[in-house]
Amino acid sequence: MTTAAPIQPTPAHRAEPVLSSILDNKTLNQGSPVPRGPVTSNLIFYSPPADGSKPFNYVEQPPEGSPQRNFGQDNQDITLQDVRGRESDFTLAHNAFQTLTDVSSNERDFTDDEHIKAIYYPEVEQLLLDHVPGAQRVLLFDHTIRRSNPDARRTPVTRVHIDQTPASAAARVRHHLPDEAETLLQGRYRIINVWRPLNGPVVASPLGFADSASVRDEDLVGVEHRYPDRTGETAGVKHADGQRWWYWSGMRNDERLLLQCSDSENFTGRVPHTAFVDPRTPEGAPGRESIEVRALVFG
Repeated sequence: MTTAAPIQPTPAHRAEPVLSSILDNKTLNQGSPVPRGPVTSNLIFYSPPADGSKPFNYVEQPPEGSPQRNFGQDNQDITLQDVRGRESDFTLAHNAFQTLTDVSSNERDFTDDEHIKAIYYPEVEQLLLDHVPGAQRVLLFDHTIRRSNPDARRTPVTRVHIDQTPASAAARVRHHLPDEAETLLQGRYRIINVWRPLNGPVVASPLGFADSASVRDEDLVGVEHRYPDRTGETAGVKHADGQRWWYWSGMRNDERLLLQCSDSENFTGRVPHTAFVDPRTPEGAPGRESIEVRALVFG
């Protein structure tokens, strides 16, 4: 199994911050240049149900007569800054996201779930143990592959959200490790997503994420996340002035983005995120394909 070595930026990675909007014609994906630098896009934030009821969202097909979700949306034009060239400025501890580069993998196709679990999961587990301070144990509990083609089972999500809340993080521990849950819940536990493209560099539908230090608790709303067999909880995110948004331009297949969704020792250590439409994306550019693996991290 190939694992990530401690990150030592190579000259190719010591890029200067991109302070103006450009199309990088030196970096192409199937002939399409990569948009870089600050960009303004319309992001979809949470708006409460009109009738004041508790918000919900069905993961799969909703029951007959029920909507997929009962809450609305608040569209806002947001400027996202580019992390490229500033990667070392951000950490899980202070911003709830972190970047890793030069990460190799023996998984190539990402078409078979069992093969992904056998090959890619151990790589991700070791990556988290190596790069998350304090991590002593990791349990990967699911993954999602997103593709942009019309018949894809899962496509990029263009709605600002956080995958977990403190309540659903504790419920995840009880659900996946019931025999050990009461002991584990007495220590530190985090939920961290490991996100990467499959057909990088990313040209279309990049992932935007907010600095957790700029997001107030009062702007987060628990949303029932209804699976066929149980109900979890995600967080809807209301727009507020002062939120600072970022993206990582042209993410490559050997790069990883760590997104912390919950931290039992720091309830502000959670990162809102969303796919967004980059208006600079060239016509005919390849749609984004990606995988996110979700992990319980103890310690």
